[in-house]
Amino acid sequence: MSRIAIYLLVFVAWSAAMFGAGWAWRGDRADGTESDQRAAGAEAVAEQVNQTRATEHQQADALATIGAKHEEDRTAATAIPAAVAAGVRGGSLQLRDDLAICNTARLSQAAAGAVERDQAAQLRAEVAGALVQIGRDADDHVRACQAVIAADRSQGPS
Repeated sequence: MSRIAIYLLVFVAWSAAMFGAGWAWRGDRADGTESDQRAAGAEAVAEQVNQTRATEHQQADALATIGAKHEEDRTAATAIPAAVAAGVRGGSLQLRDDLAICNTARLSQAAAGAVERDQAAQLRAEVAGALVQIGRDADDHVRACQAVIAADRSQGPS
């Protein structure tokens, strides 16, 4: 074989080897880029999950606070009937005559005996206390519901 043919054969073999090495390097580089992209995507997903969890925890804490306040209000409301009845009996609270209108089956107080009038006054004070408690319970419940709605709306869509 002539010298030129040998050089030409060596050049072709060298070029083929360099082409193969470049192709392998390009493939490895593409695999590295793809893994970097996958890692960045996984980090973004993990960050979004952490943000969502933090939002859920904040919302759960807000709702737990609202629930605790509502339970405190419910517990405090149990003392209302006795306090209102004591206030009516003691004279510090005065009732309007609206409650007397509901008692149409009763005899007029002028015709009723003294014992019956005293019982009616006590019953009236107790009923007033129960009515105040019912009203307060309803107000507390509405306040708690409104607080839950406000807390939910302040979080916004996730």
